[in-house]
Amino acid sequence: MLSYLNILSFPLTSLLVEILSELKLEKQRMNVISSVADGIALMSAVLFVSLSDGGIPPRPPGAAVVCCAALVHLVESVPVGLYESSPPPRRSIADSWLRLLQRANSSVDIAAFYFTLTVRLSHRSPTSPGREVFQQLKQLHARGVKLQIAVNSPQKSIRDTGELAAAGAEVREVDLQAVTGGIVHTKLWVVDQKHLYVGSANMDWRSLTEVKEVGVSVEDCSCLAQDAFRIFGVYWSLGGVNHTSLPPYWPARLSALSSSQNPLRLKLNGVPARVYLSSSPPQISARGRADDLSSILSVIDDAHNFIYISVMDYLPLSQYTQPVRFWPAIDSALRAAACTRGVHVRLLVSCWEHSPGSMFTFLRSLLNVFTVPSTAEQKKIPYARVNHAKYMVTDRALYIGTSNWSENYFTQTAGVGLVVNQTGSAVGPGQQTLQSQAEDLFLRDWSSPYSSPHNPILKLLILTPHIS
Repeated sequence: MLSYLNILSFPLTSLLVEILSELKLEKQRMNVISSVADGIALMSAVLFVSLSDGGIPPRPPGAAVVCCAALVHLVESVPVGLYESSPPPRRSIADSWLRLLQRANSSVDIAAFYFTLTVRLSHRSPTSPGREVFQQLKQLHARGVKLQIAVNSPQKSIRDTGELAAAGAEVREVDLQAVTGGIVHTKLWVVDQKHLYVGSANMDWRSLTEVKEVGVSVEDCSCLAQDAFRIFGVYWSLGGVNHTSLPPYWPARLSALSSSQNPLRLKLNGVPARVYLSSSPPQISARGRADDLSSILSVIDDAHNFIYISVMDYLPLSQYTQPVRFWPAIDSALRAAACTRGVHVRLLVSCWEHSPGSMFTFLRSLLNVFTVPSTAEQKKIPYARVNHAKYMVTDRALYIGTSNWSENYFTQTAGVGLVVNQTGSAVGPGQQTLQSQAEDLFLRDWSSPYSSPHNPILKLLILTPHIS
């Protein structure tokens, strides 16, 4: 500003002009400083939001950035003796697990309900697929590959996990019962944060040879694998010391990288796809993660022509809480799709000694039952010879999950779902969408000798859409 001497020597008019000029320059300087501060604040806010979303800035509407070109396989386990005359052409889950382990260079992270890959000799030979997988897991540490296992607590048997820990694996038991009242029912592999597996198969020798299972193996897709690793990270965090309660918030490093509103844009076997992961229950879903039940309902609501579902148990009830209560969330969506939109609904559930009787009473108008035949010797194997798959395919999308379909699996129990939409994508010669592969798999089972209608007349009336 002006000095005192300058003020004394200036005429009043000149003095006022000089003061106003100085004030104007000062105001301009303050405006510049304010603008810079606002810019810094805005950049900080954007950075905070970006980090809260896992470090991935939101894509603008309509953006179609392909984050990776992945190799994907729809994989299954077919029980011994099933489809003997026409073996399925798909890669087995055992082979897909072994391939992922062979490709592992730095890390293998597995979230599992339990571990019983080793078997008694009375059931299978020492060279069974389960034992092969187990031996490969034991050798990871010697190869310089870090193995982390998040498994449900308490374990009925610690034989496998104890042996793996002795071989260098880090094992954390997750007591979800103390946190949400449920269990860890997830079946998820993440390898090198680059490859992954998700599906119905438990870490159980029976899941590879005696139980019908369906899953997806994805290779060379770091964006999706890193997203799956964040779900694993939630379990890993819960399995840490003194974690008998939920944190007030989940850290940004565990936030979702994909969602139903912001799916990953991938190429799966060369075919464009929109893909995201969901999880349950909501209490242990980090910021931005799609809820598993909401994902299922979204896939149902989006169907135009058909909905095919294969799941071991389907109950519109609270299966594991007392008193039992009616839970119509999925059932109402399916019946609305059939009745109001003319969507063709087919539901394939399992029939074995552990099937809840109320399932058949309630759903006799909506389903076929799938029975895996057993020899006298096979009947001696506990908790085997069943269709354990958990997937849904529509004319618009594919959902593959790890949960049975009753209330507790979505409100208390940890599970994961993968949603793939390749509708409208260009399919070249020799290519096939994952949706069409799953449709073929479902129709094979639906039309097989192992599938039978529980009530064929009502099934025909309910499931055949009215065409006017």
